[in-house]
Amino acid sequence: MNMAEPLTFTHLRGELRRHEPMSRHVSWRAGGHADLFFAPADLSDLSLFLKQTKEDEPILFIGLGSNLLVRDGGLRGTVVSLHAAKLHPEMRDGLVYALAGVAAPKVARFAALHQLAGAEFLAGIPGTVGGALAMNAGCYGAETWEIVEAVSTISRSGEILQRKKGDFAIGYRHCELKTKSEEWFVAAQFRLSNGDGEASRARIKEFLARRIATQPLQLPNAGSVFRNPPGDHAARLIEACGLKGLQRGGARVSEKHANFIVNPQGAASAADIEGLILEARKIVFEKHGVDLIPEVRIVGEAK
Repeated sequence: MNMAEPLTFTHLRGELRRHEPMSRHVSWRAGGHADLFFAPADLSDLSLFLKQTKEDEPILFIGLGSNLLVRDGGLRGTVVSLHAAKLHPEMRDGLVYALAGVAAPKVARFAALHQLAGAEFLAGIPGTVGGALAMNAGCYGAETWEIVEAVSTISRSGEILQRKKGDFAIGYRHCELKTKSEEWFVAAQFRLSNGDGEASRARIKEFLARRIATQPLQLPNAGSVFRNPPGDHAARLIEACGLKGLQRGGARVSEKHANFIVNPQGAASAADIEGLILEARKIVFEKHGVDLIPEVRIVGEAK
């Protein structure tokens, strides 16, 4: 976007900011600025915003920023933030309905409250429904799209579309439309089985206790940095290379979980974090012949 000729918008009800520090919106607490940042008031507000953007304007949708790194030079284009703490799931025709900005753990708790089983694993996903859909997020042996009945997307032109599961090619940490179209997730319907709410809450409590015991949740991080390679675990390979505690600038490979990179003092640059990702990947490949694929998304320009 040419900052000398900024886009102008009318009748929007959400928050619109220019030159927004993305370190405020990613869980690593690092990175550069976005040219334009928009948090819509609701779906109609989002639709209106998209109708007023240029066709070639780069747009990045985010939720909690728990799987994202924005390079220090910032992001040319627009960031749309869908997460809002006020958003909650609801029941619609026997299905759990949630907007993309709803935090995934809320869906787990809501399902348990309504005596539904199968969504407990979502309590272990530190992101939103939209992010979970986009990457087919999973943990504890389950994945998001296993419980999806249908989704709603929004097109570049601001049109809300209804999509079925069969419209997507879905795999491990992967989801994309089979037909080429620029769309973003805005809601999902989850089909869950009848269950025991008390048992579901117990499972959620167990999952959360496991997370606290094994992951560095008290420090800024972005969850698992690398996908697990077939038949193995990225954390095991990184630890076998002796990389726990490896530091680059303000970023460090967690001593608690080797597949986590933390920003312990809040002073790491995006370059520190990305450099550590590249270094760990290079060393694991040299020692084990395994090319670890990053699970986190890295965007923007170097400083």
